[in-house]
Amino acid sequence: MKRKLLAPDFAETVEVLATFRFGLRRFLNFSEGIVGAAGITSQQYQALLVLIRERETGVSVGALAEEMILVPHGAVQLVNRLSEAGLAERKSDAVDARVSRVHATPKAIRLMKTLVKEHAAGLSAQERLLRKSLDSLRGLLVDKSSP
Repeated sequence: MKRKLLAPDFAETVEVLATFRFGLRRFLNFSEGIVGAAGITSQQYQALLVLIRERETGVSVGALAEEMILVPHGAVQLVNRLSEAGLAERKSDAVDARVSRVHATPKAIRLMKTLVKEHAAGLSAQERLLRKSLDSLRGLLVDKSSP
């Protein structure tokens, strides 16, 4: 079901979007600070979230590039940096040995246990603002199928 923006007051829409983006930026600023203090970049943190989520099978570099919205070469460089830091490793695919899959290392999992906990707390601190903004935005939308 597609939704479209009503033709509300322009100023109201701007206020809702600005408030939502403010909440996102506050969280992202918080995130950049804690991952930087841990010695990794925000991009590496995001990649590690993907690798740990897919820990059973690992992730191809192409799939990682797609999820991270990177060009394939950028994902290769990211995996190289994670590997050099001891946070990721490449393994041959169990079905097709020509395919390499990337996995988080135990070191990465230990690091991420702390960072994920800190991120959950940081997101919780922004929850009220983000929820209010999303609720307001939802109020500005209607179903396209409505008369």
